[in-house]
Amino acid sequence: GGSKAASLHWTGERAVSVLLLGLLPAAYLCPGPAVDYSLAAALTLHGHWGLGQVITDYVHGDVPIKVANMGLYILSGLTFAGLCHFNYHDVGICKAVAMLWSL
Repeated sequence: GGSKAASLHWTGERAVSVLLLGLLPAAYLCPGPAVDYSLAAALTLHGHWGLGQVITDYVHGDVPIKVANMGLYILSGLTFAGLCHFNYHDVGICKAVAMLWSL
């Protein structure tokens, strides 16, 4: 059970990393809402899993781990909500990065 779940999690992490590699050129070549929301989801998930590993490596004790994980879920939820809000109510991730590059 646990070994298979860990293997699936590792495979999912690799799939999201490869997806991000494809989304970056897509964001440049064909920016739009589909790419913006895909980036919002993939970046949030990638960051969530990365920070989860930091918690696993550096936070010790039952209560601190539970508090850190709860904080991580809140942070990830707020990050995704903020990116979606930015995509819907503002220019979106792709156009914002293009605007930064044009400076």
